Amino acid sequence: MDLFSSIEIPNSARQRVDELTRLIDHYNHAYYMEDTSLVSDFEFDALLRELINLEWQYPDLALPTSPTRRVGGEVNKTFRQVSHRFPMLSLGNTYSIEEIEDFEARTRKLLEDTPFTYTCELKYDGVAIALTYKAGQLVQALTRGNGSVGDDITSNARTIPTIPLQLKGHYPPDFEVRGEVVYPFEAFEAFNRQREADGEEPLANPRNAASGSLKLQDSAQCAKRKLQFCPYFLMLPSPSGDDSLNTHSDRIEALQQMGFRVLPYMLECHNIDEIKEYIAYWDIHRWDLPFATDGIVIKVNQTLLWERLGNTAKSPRWAIAFKFKAARVSTPLLSIDYQVGRTGIVTPVANMQPVPLGGTIVRRATLVNADNIAALGIHEGDHLFVEKGGEIIPKIVGVDVSQRLPSAAPVQFPDCCPVCGTPLLRAEGEAGLYCPNQDGCTPQILGRLEHFVGRKAMDIETLGPERIRLIYDAGLLHNVADFYDLRYEQLLALPTLQEKSASAIISSIQASTQVPFPRLLFALGIRYVGEVGAKKLARHFHDIDTLMAASVDELAAVEDVGNVTAAAIHDYFQQSLHRDIIQRLRNAGMQMQIPDSEMSAATLKGLTFVVSGVFSRFTRDGIKESVEQHGGRISSSLSAKTSYLLAGEKPGPEKVRKAESLGIPILSEEEYINLI
Repeated sequence: MDLFSSIEIPNSARQRVDELTRLIDHYNHAYYMEDTSLVSDFEFDALLRELINLEWQYPDLALPTSPTRRVGGEVNKTFRQVSHRFPMLSLGNTYSIEEIEDFEARTRKLLEDTPFTYTCELKYDGVAIALTYKAGQLVQALTRGNGSVGDDITSNARTIPTIPLQLKGHYPPDFEVRGEVVYPFEAFEAFNRQREADGEEPLANPRNAASGSLKLQDSAQCAKRKLQFCPYFLMLPSPSGDDSLNTHSDRIEALQQMGFRVLPYMLECHNIDEIKEYIAYWDIHRWDLPFATDGIVIKVNQTLLWERLGNTAKSPRWAIAFKFKAARVSTPLLSIDYQVGRTGIVTPVANMQPVPLGGTIVRRATLVNADNIAALGIHEGDHLFVEKGGEIIPKIVGVDVSQRLPSAAPVQFPDCCPVCGTPLLRAEGEAGLYCPNQDGCTPQILGRLEHFVGRKAMDIETLGPERIRLIYDAGLLHNVADFYDLRYEQLLALPTLQEKSASAIISSIQASTQVPFPRLLFALGIRYVGEVGAKKLARHFHDIDTLMAASVDELAAVEDVGNVTAAAIHDYFQQSLHRDIIQRLRNAGMQMQIPDSEMSAATLKGLTFVVSGVFSRFTRDGIKESVEQHGGRISSSLSAKTSYLLAGEKPGPEKVRKAESLGIPILSEEEYINLI
């Protein structure tokens, strides 16, 4: 029975919810569509909290179009796959102006004497999605997927402020809007700064970050990303009979009237010269935009001509995309910093004369390793070619030899660690040089401490890099075992740490003692031992003592553990300092073995599984963990060595076809449960 089903809703509550909804929608529209703040953040948050509380008290008042849906909070453990009403075709791409000229001439020939124009608009570098509206309300959001079937991401799409939940004005009763979800540079960089402060790896680039954000299981986390939606199509299931929607530009203008944020960059062009002028302008000014764009899209403006022009198997004949080439500059090399990472790898970073590139000032870029420096042939004071395409991070791609000074000497990679002075080594088969002084080199110590508290390791979320550095500088941290000797009074004595923070740190550290043995093994930061390798070692040896006593040959016998990794593990446990750390962690109550209840079930030993589809009794990660707990192995791709395709509801059709062609048995969820 619904706890609130018998509660009568007062008229005053209905009226207040209506009033708050109108106010918040008005303020949201002004902020996101018109770049105008009508109230302070404090006032806005107070109104939103009041609406959330009223909807919690009276659930019948919480409508799908409520602005509280922007906050998120729905948890979606799997993304249902749904067929597109209209296939989401890809555009034909070109980097050549000549091919754009060919497209324009071919289109003009196909349409003969029919008058028409083109639209030119920016090609947003984001993630394409399709939104379905019925009776003016957002009912579904799908990713592109394979063009025929996409993932249902409706709960996450609702959190994007520039996607209207309820349309305004006049709109068709049933239609689809297509557009690109982009991650604006300012929001992306702010989010990365926070991740780094929390001890997490920064996201690689805005496009990949936008894609990952849309697939987050918790919509509240998606809401924090501050994504934006840029519409580029209005799709109708049948001719509308409305003459105002017979051109692409009119349809985009109609979307603006319905409440979408339409960016003012589209231009109607009449001939190839105007198209080329538009391309030339944005090839220069694209770097002034607040989001990434990687080209120009040219479309026949008259939508009634689209069917006449038709499509190829993959692309429409009435549109084409011109892709910009990566921006490139030449700038002098001033110096090289040699940075030492957690595993001791020394990474060279070029300091260059500041130069504008792709909308930012570039001062630094990685040189990767000693072999890359040698391959590029870099000399002291060389002018370096730096490129920047759709990525945020600039890349050094060559040397302008014409500007090299006759006396310039080749860059020499250092022989010793730039921090502690220890001679550098190169592991067999690796390009990077590393410092072997792992327990006496400050950046390695700090890197291992940060790795230890990470989300996939001990998950001590109250400790980020800044706090770890603060505690380390106070002389309270030297290795990972020291975390468990920290006392509340010691933390409270440190600058910037208040009572609440100190208490939270101690509580998080104590809670981490319950983290399972495989994650503890990964958290130790043993060279070459990743998350998957730690699981396999833990299951093979069962406990820390057996693992520490293993020979190199015994270690190398573990699946996917080669001789180099085996030697590194053996060397780690031979050192008395590391054995002391293990004992101190044991004394702190850490989990040093896999429970017998897990080890007793090895029914899947020697079997390899590929997982696909949606499961009713497991999450996707949960069923993979179950396979590993029962001695099985998880693979991401099918091959002749695969034992079973473990398929839930709606498995990937390509995987099913490949499994059938290879004769691999397909196991249902119930059959899997019976098997274990």
